Amino acid sequence: MTLDPEDNKIITLARAARARNGTAEGAAVRDETGRTYSATNVALASLTLSAVQVAVAMAISSGAHSLEAVALVTDGEPGPDDAAVAAELGVKSLLVAGPDGMLRG
Repeated sequence: MTLDPEDNKIITLARAARARNGTAEGAAVRDETGRTYSATNVALASLTLSAVQVAVAMAISSGAHSLEAVALVTDGEPGPDDAAVAAELGVKSLLVAGPDGMLRG
């Protein structure tokens, strides 16, 4: 499968965030203006958020109204909340890749 260069970019950003922080998940989103936001999951005793949730929150708090794409890099699978928040902002499906950057499913 050949990806759009902009989709490759957010997968690369998600991989970099995950590697930099040594976390289970990295995510990146692209908003309607082309701005990108990358994040990792948060796993604290008092707060647990997926990487997608954090990246989306960053985009929304920066003024984004919709998203063009959402990428998640993980060994696991996206949670139902990840797909739900992406759909709420106009993204039909997540780009899910393994730590090696290879797109899955």
